[in-house]
Amino acid sequence: MQDLFTVIVTVFMGFFAIMNPIANTAVFVGLTGQQSVEQQRRTAFKSVFTAFLVVAVFSLLGKAIFSLFGITLPALRLSGGILVFIVGYHMLQGSSSTMHSSTDNSDQDIAISPLAIPILSGPGTIATAMNYSAAGGFLQILVTIVAFAILCVITVVCFLYGQRLVKYMGSEGIGIVTRLMGLILTVIAMQMFIQGVHDAKHLFDKLT
Repeated sequence: MQDLFTVIVTVFMGFFAIMNPIANTAVFVGLTGQQSVEQQRRTAFKSVFTAFLVVAVFSLLGKAIFSLFGITLPALRLSGGILVFIVGYHMLQGSSSTMHSSTDNSDQDIAISPLAIPILSGPGTIATAMNYSAAGGFLQILVTIVAFAILCVITVVCFLYGQRLVKYMGSEGIGIVTRLMGLILTVIAMQMFIQGVHDAKHLFDKLT
């Protein structure tokens, strides 16, 4: 039982480090600054639930999915980096991209992309899940999913409390946060892209 608890803590801390719900709360506030409180609440739950489903599926079927579609992790990092960079660039300009416009369905768009994918369940998180779940049998897969579920609960709580910040900051404060989060997102995007290039080069070297 003690060994199982140690494994759960180890997997949880690995997910926590790669997903970082504290930093993602700031990103969430920046992305949802123009939404109503109810829209923000729906976005928070939908994005985290979607991220959980993605990680759970890849924990169970990750290797089979990658093999079936011929997907490589470098390709996932490169495409994810481009997506996040586009969102971050628009935020830096103080405007909204088509992925988080002010329409009534904007909470749905943001919840799926870019919040759930690739910010919450990006290449790094998916790779972490596949790494942990592939280390053992069904018990290891179950531990991986449970550990990520706990992190998802913590992330939802952070998002819901983060919404309160928007009320006290006003439109000018939201604009500042939006631009700062845009800067953070572009840096994250470049890091994802650079890692994707590095991984692709390493993969190419192995094949040649």
